[in-house]
Amino acid sequence: MTKIRTFKTGATRDTDENKHEYIGYISPLTLKRFAEYMTKHRKQADGNLRSSSNWKKGIPKEAYMQSLMRHIIDLWLHWDGFPEEAREDIEEALCGIIFNSSGFMHEHIKDKLYNKTKNIKTSKE
Repeated sequence: MTKIRTFKTGATRDTDENKHEYIGYISPLTLKRFAEYMTKHRKQADGNLRSSSNWKKGIPKEAYMQSLMRHIIDLWLHWDGFPEEAREDIEEALCGIIFNSSGFMHEHIKDKLYNKTKNIKTSKE
């Protein structure tokens, strides 16, 4: 049986037990900086503004991996004391790592869900 909470107002809800605590897992400072990064990079080389969800149309995992490694190298250069060798500052590198790792995971999860609904086993299972 589910436990019920009763608030001072008389409102009731089930407990938070076994539910994700998103607020505890994400820093608002990091999320704000990431949003600034994404807003900056919405402008394309041709001057047009892409949709904020354009990446959800699908980017190959290989493209994410290549970009992710470039950002990791920039972070590593900063970490090892060679910031002048990096293509970007440390926050840009970290935001690029967040974007590319999140995008890669998005594609990975989509593949996993697709394979599950189609009853397809991948060679890595």
